[in-house]
Amino acid sequence: MLAEKEAIESKVKNLIEQVRPYLQQDGGDIRFVEITEDMQVNVELTGACGSCPYSTMTLKNGVENTIRKAIPEIKSVEAINL
Repeated sequence: MLAEKEAIESKVKNLIEQVRPYLQQDGGDIRFVEITEDMQVNVELTGACGSCPYSTMTLKNGVENTIRKAIPEIKSVEAINL
C-alpha cells in the first residue's frame, strides 16, 4: 500500500508541475503538501493565487479536474492556506 501511495504521490507532483506554469503566468504558484489517508491532496497556493478571489475556482476547475482525471483515486484537492 505504501508503494502505491508513493506512486500516486509521484503522479500528483508531476501533474502539479504541469499546471504550475499557468499559475505562474498570473503571478501565482502552487506547492504540493501531502496526500491524506482518505486520498485528499493538500496544496498551498502562493503569490497572487494566495490572495486571488478566483483561486478556489482555479483550484477546483483546473488543478483538481486535471489530477482527478489522471488519478481517479484522488477524492479532492484542497488549498490548506485558503
